[in-house]
Order: sequence, then structure tokens, then C-alpha cells
Amino acid sequence: MNRLASLLVLISALALFSCKSKPTPPTPPVPVNLMTATARTVLYYDKYPATTIALKQVGLYAQVTGYITSINFTEGTHVHKGQILYTLDTRLYQASVDQARANLRVDSGNLLQQQQDADRYIYLKQHNAVATQLVDHQLIALQNAKDSIMAAQQALKTALTNLTYSNIYAPFDGTIGISQVRVGNLVSPGTTLINTISTDDPMAVDFYIAEAQLPHFEELQMHKQKEIDSLFTIQLPNGQVYSGLGKIAIIDRAVDPQTGTIDVRLSFPNPQFMLRAGMSAVVRVHNQDAAPQIVVPSRAVVEQMGEYFLYLAKDTVLKAHSADSAGKNGTDTVETPKLRAFQVKVQLGQTIGPNVVVKSGIKEGDSVIVDGVQAIHEGSQINASSRHGGAAGDSTAGHHQGAGNMDGDSSKKQ
Repeated sequence: MNRLASLLVLISALALFSCKSKPTPPTPPVPVNLMTATARTVLYYDKYPATTIALKQVGLYAQVTGYITSINFTEGTHVHKGQILYTLDTRLYQASVDQARANLRVDSGNLLQQQQDADRYIYLKQHNAVATQLVDHQLIALQNAKDSIMAAQQALKTALTNLTYSNIYAPFDGTIGISQVRVGNLVSPGTTLINTISTDDPMAVDFYIAEAQLPHFEELQMHKQKEIDSLFTIQLPNGQVYSGLGKIAIIDRAVDPQTGTIDVRLSFPNPQFMLRAGMSAVVRVHNQDAAPQIVVPSRAVVEQMGEYFLYLAKDTVLKAHSADSAGKNGTDTVETPKLRAFQVKVQLGQTIGPNVVVKSGIKEGDSVIVDGVQAIHEGSQINASSRHGGAAGDSTAGHHQGAGNMDGDSSKKQ
């Protein structure tokens, strides 16, 4: 047993010695794809969530009490100013008009009689044939008759107005909604919402910008960037870009202190009535940075704790320990030139499709690792010989026609 135990100890020692003396295989270089950072003019769209708004919108209410007798339009269609939309029961109001006219005729006859009596009394007074008191009384009666005429005329005017109010007219050209009442419903003045009508051409689009962007939009409002074609466009809920071009109609008077934003209103032509009030849309502001920008693929960016990094490839000479099978302490070194990855912190700008603008952190000529970043870390040995990538964002530079396909997100990474 002692001999067997000694043999096992010897075998274990030999195995342990052989494990310690076996050199660790080197880590193979990670294959990556590189691009050379170059600066170029960048065209893109700032995007803002928006809502379509009617420039004018009013609720229709009855001004007199009555039953709806007819609805004279098609719901959801365009109507014209002065068009009769609803008709109420007019019988009572027509009767009031007839009565007011009859009263006016009676008062007109009474005025004629009082005028004739007054003329006679005045004539008799000139010949001292009538008492002065009778003449004075008659003149007062004449004035009362004239006042009665005025009252009767006003009563007729009121009756005619009420009769007119029994018809509800369109206050302006616009699109009318779904009727809230039907034929036979009783409506009361100022309490029953009958329908809503809003202007439809042009149509307004409201969106909010940060207060820091206000000077830029004020410049746009003053047409200081006329050279930018298609400055304001909107993307509809189905993803389609609306064909009409907008312009700034209003910038609100004040910044909201709670949100730090201000409302901007654009005006868009809407001859086909494709835009409806209350639609969700995305305002696209065609932008052009004056200075050239470096653009890299978004997949090259690494995010860590809310900060953004890129890996650059550099030819670097590192000192590595020389392995010694004789058991030295590894104090000897050898210089090994290698292509390695180094992490740099960057500040990002506008996202443009699959690419992103790098505002700071790298410079032109840097070799940026765009693929394989998940498999590397600071100082990792890399191999770019297997894959070679060109500059990113070639479509982001050049003419506006090419920029039309680059829908940049309005939210910028900082």
C-alpha cells in the first residue's frame, strides 16, 4: 500500500509539473471591418411629432329653441360659407313675424290719425279756436304714436332674426363633421352642440421645439435659408410623405417654463382635403450643417452607462513577456508590433438612417472599427485583412436629391 501511495504521489507531481510547464496558446486576432473617418457635408431631416390643427374651428349651436326638421348636407364633406346646414321648425317664428308686421300696420294707422289730429289742433290754435292744453296733449299723443312705430319695427326685426336663426348656416368654408342631432330632435339655444366645422385649406400643423432651437426657427421664419428645398414636409401616419410643402405660420409667444419647449405652427396647402384636423404626423425639417461632419455606422457605437464610445484601430508596439521553458521570471521582453483596438469616448449628433454624426472624439483619417466590436475590448489584437470597409454614409453627402432618402431622427444622442 505504501508503495502504491508513493507511486500515485509521483504521478500527480509529474502531471502538475507538466501542466505548469505547458505554455498558454496566444489569443488569435479578432477579425474586424474598418473604415476611414472622413468629413463631409451632411444633409438630413430633423423630425418632430406633430398634430394637424384647423386654422379655424367652431362648434355649431342653435340660437333658438326648436325641433330639427331637415339636415341639408352630407356629413364629413366640404361646405361653403352661407350654406344652410340645419332647418328648425319655423312655424312659431313665422307666426311671430306675421304678428309683428300686423302690429306695425296698426301702429302706422294710429300714427297717421294722431298726425292728422295734431295738424288740426295746431291750425285751430293759430286762430285762437282751441285751448292750448288740448294742443299740448295732442302733440304728446303724436309722439307716443311715433315711439310705438319704433317699438313695432324693433319687434318685427327681432321676429325676423329669430326666423333667420331657425336656419343654421355655415360660418365659413370648411369640412363639417358628423351631426350630433337628427331630424326630430329638440335643440335649445347655446346648450346643444349640433356639429363642428373646421377650415380645411390650408391646414395647420403644430409641433414643439426646445427653446435652444428657437433662434434657428426664427431665422427660418425670416426666410434666411431659402436655398434649402423642401424645408418643411410632413410624414403621414401611414409613412407616406405628404406632397405639399409647408411654411412657418406662427411661433408661439412664450416658452413653456415647465417643459422648456415652444409651439411652432406650420401651414400646408390642402386642396384635396387629405389632411384632417387631429391627425398625428411627423414634421420633417430639412437641415444642412454648415461645417463638414464625420459620419459612422451606428453599429460601430458602443454605449456604456449613458456614454458613447468608438474603437479605433492603431498599429501599436507592446512589450510582452518572453516564455522560458527553464523557469525564468519572465523579465526579458520582446517588442511586437500589432494592430490593436483602442476605445475613445465620442459625442454623437444627428442619427441619419443607419448612420450617426460624430461631433467630437475622433478626427479625419482615424481607422474606425465598424464590425466586430462585440468581440473586442481595450487593447484587443485585431485583424482587418479578412474584411475591408469603406467610408460610411456615402449617401449622406452630395446633392439634395440623394438626401431625400435619409430620414434622420430628431432625437440626438448626447
